[in-house]
Amino acid sequence: MSRLARSGPFWFIVSCGAFASMWVMIRYAARDLHSFEIVFFRNFLGLLFLLPMLVRTPGIIRLDRMPFHLRRATSGFVATMGTFYAVANAPLATTLAINYTAPLFGTVGAVLVLGERIRARRIAALAIGFVGMLLVLRPGQLPMTAGIAAAIISAVSTGYSIVAMRSLVGVDDSRAVAAWTFILTTIPSLAVALSVWTAPPVAVWGWLVGIGAAAAIGQLTLTRAFSLSEASAVLPLDFVRFGLITAAGVLLFNETYDLLTLAGGALILASTIYLAIREAQLKKQG
Repeated sequence: MSRLARSGPFWFIVSCGAFASMWVMIRYAARDLHSFEIVFFRNFLGLLFLLPMLVRTPGIIRLDRMPFHLRRATSGFVATMGTFYAVANAPLATTLAINYTAPLFGTVGAVLVLGERIRARRIAALAIGFVGMLLVLRPGQLPMTAGIAAAIISAVSTGYSIVAMRSLVGVDDSRAVAAWTFILTTIPSLAVALSVWTAPPVAVWGWLVGIGAAAAIGQLTLTRAFSLSEASAVLPLDFVRFGLITAAGVLLFNETYDLLTLAGGALILASTIYLAIREAQLKKQG
């Protein structure tokens, strides 16, 4: 196995590129299809891309682990619906900046629900992250659109989904973690998509196939990265995704961003990186 194949940061950068390209294709496909229908095709076509791998290695799908995957898939389903709607209806960099608050919500949830104790430095990092979110949202100055609301819902759901995935990749094969995501969400996403269904135009099928492929590659490489490296080692590289998506918004969709939005996104990402590093340090001390 080559050195790159054993490198968590390498696979994380690949996932950044895959997810950034997926967001671009979602925006193009959303010109002709509702975002909820695009979610179904993302799940269905993504599962088709993974089928050859599942046929070659049937033992990686373990039914005894289904309850754990089901919990992650439920939150992931809500997060995906929110993300796709936000990508189709809100500025890309703003949506991504809000999405970066997911680990912040996950930390708060661990404190409130699980009784986890945090100290002053992590509290300060949380405060900085939420200040960044206020810079992005600017309540009372910027409108709370449906797309922005969907991005917030997605961030909260993603917070739980990330925690669930981190607990799974150390036990299950990383390919199984990715596969279960598609297996458990395809039927529910079809049920939601039927309420807004329209036949996809021929020109859109290329985007839909690309979205499915990018989703499968992104999930596989992300879980691979987390299985090889601690979050603190790879999360700083998410600046790659932020740069790619911001550039796509400006160059492809003529979006404009002010300095407060970009500064808020940078604060949010920096706080999540610090939280990941601090968590890793505490685990080593423990």
